[in-house]
Amino acid sequence: MMYVSSFKAWMGVVSIVLGLVAVEARGQTQTEEIYSDRVIVKLRSDNAAFAKPSMTTSADARALADRVGLMMTHTHALGSDLHVLRIAAPITAHMLAQIRHDGRVEFAEIDRRRFAHTLADDPGFANQWYLRADALTPAAINAVSAWDATLGNSNTVVAVIDTGVLFDHPDLGRASAGGRLLDGYDFVSADSSGTFAAANDGNGRDADASDPGDWITQSDKQNALFKNCDVANSSWHGTRVSGILGAITGNAQGVAGITWSGLILPVRVLGKCGGYDSDIIAGMQWAAGIDVPGVPSNPTPAVIENLSLGASGACSQSYRTAIGQVTARNVLIVVSAGNEGGPVDSPANCASVVAVAGVRHAGTKVGYSNLGPEVTLSAPAGNCGTSGGACAYSLDTTTNAGATSPDPNGYTYTNLISQNLGTSFSAPIVSGIAALMHAVNANLTPAQLLARLQEGAKPFPTQSADTGVTQQCAPEPQGSTNVQNTECVCTTSTCGAGLANAAGAVAAALRPIASIAVTSAVVAGKDVTLDASHSAAACGRSIVAYQWQAVPATSATVSNDTQAIATVTAPTSGAITLHITVTDDHGASDSADITVFPTFTSTQAPADARSVSCPVASTGSSPGSGTNGTSPTSTSAPAARSGGGGGALGGDELVYLLVLLWVKGKKRLFANERGDSLTL
Repeated sequence: MMYVSSFKAWMGVVSIVLGLVAVEARGQTQTEEIYSDRVIVKLRSDNAAFAKPSMTTSADARALADRVGLMMTHTHALGSDLHVLRIAAPITAHMLAQIRHDGRVEFAEIDRRRFAHTLADDPGFANQWYLRADALTPAAINAVSAWDATLGNSNTVVAVIDTGVLFDHPDLGRASAGGRLLDGYDFVSADSSGTFAAANDGNGRDADASDPGDWITQSDKQNALFKNCDVANSSWHGTRVSGILGAITGNAQGVAGITWSGLILPVRVLGKCGGYDSDIIAGMQWAAGIDVPGVPSNPTPAVIENLSLGASGACSQSYRTAIGQVTARNVLIVVSAGNEGGPVDSPANCASVVAVAGVRHAGTKVGYSNLGPEVTLSAPAGNCGTSGGACAYSLDTTTNAGATSPDPNGYTYTNLISQNLGTSFSAPIVSGIAALMHAVNANLTPAQLLARLQEGAKPFPTQSADTGVTQQCAPEPQGSTNVQNTECVCTTSTCGAGLANAAGAVAAALRPIASIAVTSAVVAGKDVTLDASHSAAACGRSIVAYQWQAVPATSATVSNDTQAIATVTAPTSGAITLHITVTDDHGASDSADITVFPTFTSTQAPADARSVSCPVASTGSSPGSGTNGTSPTSTSAPAARSGGGGGALGGDELVYLLVLLWVKGKKRLFANERGDSLTL
């Protein structure tokens, strides 16, 4: 059955269809998102309509359709005042608002489809405890839930600034062959004596970012470069970091990465016994697309840089300069805090970077992790539990069996390496989360990504879940020789804003970004025009509401306070503050303030938040995710699934369906929402 309210309703829906077509013809991405053709409506308790499940519903559906100007069918009741209605076209935010504004409707919600959570089929995933959400492991990041919102984007580039990488690892591989790794570059320069002992590859800077190994023998320690380094086998550190971040996921082998889709840019800056600051800084600049003398330009600049490295000491001026240059390119820098149980290493202690401390599975600080007020947030670093035997909470990843030069590739759980621990691996966990965030909202600046990583974090537990420890962490100041290398309860002044949470961070990234531009001169006593129209919604979403408000409300009168562009009279003395809230078609919002003085204004909000387009996924096979290396074509979510139906089609509805199918053919359907230079 179908009920047509009036010719006006017909024209209203036709206008919506033509409007969608017109938007597509203009090539715009910001438009009303389509989800389903069904809506759940709750009527007010004092309303007689649909009061009894047994009463006739045709007249009631017709009456509601007439009032809101939509074509609707009643499919079934969920109770005496809760009903499912079907609209003869996919529901837009505008349609939903029409129903909600009806005086007899208490609430109306889209009847969305839900799906089983996306899970990796990689055999090592069973042991990757830190990717789940489990009461026994409070530090786990709940990547499983984040994957329901996004698997990443094939064009998001994350630079791993480290020891290089093993390009032939089957769970990484070159992007040109369907893997995750771009070619990258080797920035390890010659030693002071003009030799290449530290580089260990026989030459200096070149286009080969592969890892030749960084082993140290007792005879190596006769060289002044290596005398303070421990005898050790090759670490394959960059390969291990890369696997945590983005091992090929869903390919039925190895381990799962944080992001299923995207590219890894290996930048080799560390050789035997670490690397020079100058090489690290050059690698950071090049990875961000900044030209480095004597080096070819980077054709694939990164949007995130991961540095699982550092050394004690204050942030140097050279690092401050480089970080300023890199962040000015809209590149987020993520750095491990270090593993000495003392103050935060450099460059993690530099301003404007995401400094990551390490926690145990129970959410308490792992003994070896550095800590302090410079930490942004904390993530799993791995720990072996308290019962002895095998290491219970290792962070499994890609590696190699070679003690010196590369040997067979494998994984930490197959190469007789019983544990993979350190803040070096906390950092790529956070870098992977940031890559997921970038996939859903590419307009977020480094500062906004940092803030929303913190916003999405989980609070620290007040007691260890397995040991009962309640003593709070208390870091020593920079320069102290004391260490706190025991488990302790984190606070926001020692371990950052909280525990890294992929699901929470992605949800925070999906919020819009409020902008404010002043489009007229500021003259005391005259109107000032404030423009929030360049606010930006997350990918696939659109902003549908604006609300301006003076703070306090009685301090000024705002004209057009529910429009994108509003006006207010500049004060003749003092100042007034205005608050703007922008809301998208999912009900997510963001706010910003602007202070108006007699002759000028001041705000922290961007004038234009839409300076970057959403990343566009590659079509067909793309590096890094899905079975056999295939990737979903959606930029922000697993592939779209068809919406639900319900009810028989009438003749008029068939006509509507034909129009709708033509629109679908124009691809207007949307997806369902659903580490010391080498600190190990």
